[in-house]
Amino acid sequence: MSGYFIVFEGGEGAGKSTQEALLTEALEQRGLTVTRTREPGGTPAGEEIRRVVLSPEFEGLDPRAEALLFAAARGEHVARVIRPALERGEVVICDRYLDSSVAYQGFARGLGPRRIRDLSLWATNELLPDLTIVLDIDPADGLGRFTERDRLEAEPLEYHRQVRAAYLALAEEDPERYLVLDARDDIQAIAAAILARVSGDLEQS
Repeated sequence: MSGYFIVFEGGEGAGKSTQEALLTEALEQRGLTVTRTREPGGTPAGEEIRRVVLSPEFEGLDPRAEALLFAAARGEHVARVIRPALERGEVVICDRYLDSSVAYQGFARGLGPRRIRDLSLWATNELLPDLTIVLDIDPADGLGRFTERDRLEAEPLEYHRQVRAAYLALAEEDPERYLVLDARDDIQAIAAAILARVSGDLEQS
């Protein structure tokens, strides 16, 4: 595959959508074709699964069932959207991916990070991002930006603290594939740092 796969991760309220939009605009201005997508979702089946896993209507969903639903949505997403775009040589920018499952279900739900990672790798036929950007934020600050919360956002603060710790641990284990930025910094400064890293990677590819 000749494309480049970028994933944005981070806690709730970290500003992922804003930075994804700014990066998409910057890359398109340089003449690159960008596919911007999200998880769970990105396909008709994935959007239906998104409704189930995030809706308060399904409060109390079994953690293993939750993990399997995320993996199912991810497998369909990769097969229908992400891998075809990469094969066309496009830049793919995805809001959340495998590390979200590792952090939210593997660590915070206690299902085991290795088990959840292996499940997602099987579902996606081993597809990993070229770069994962973690926008780091204190959960108390990030959650304070919401007036209404979905099923995961409504989890206790300690749950979200475990998610944050998981992201930072994952990035520390594989620093070459991660870019960790303080989500409290100036929006344009964050965007510039992201673009500089992505530009450097693309020049080397």
